[in-house]
Amino acid sequence: MGIVRHKYNAVRTEIDGIKFDSKKEAAYYVQLKILKRSGAVVQFLRQVPFHLPGGVKYVCDFQEFHSDGSVHFVDVKGMLTPEFKAKKKMVENLYAPIVIELA
Repeated sequence: MGIVRHKYNAVRTEIDGIKFDSKKEAAYYVQLKILKRSGAVVQFLRQVPFHLPGGVKYVCDFQEFHSDGSVHFVDVKGMLTPEFKAKKKMVENLYAPIVIELA
């Protein structure tokens, strides 16, 4: 695991050759892998893009497909910035019924 500091004192972390913006996001990824092995999560995607007006793009950390048929969009945040809150609201308005969950 390589470690590098970045904005908001998050520590960039690498697992399985994948670079995560924070240790928290990396830990969530490990948790998803465990849930997938258990069968609770069928599949998950990382860095899912949503295209917003004005050429703006919001990238959600994870899209999860659960064994009960539900689909969850999860963003792992340590700090909720005004920019994140605005983009989250735009995604939820434009792509309803999608809701961005926080971890």
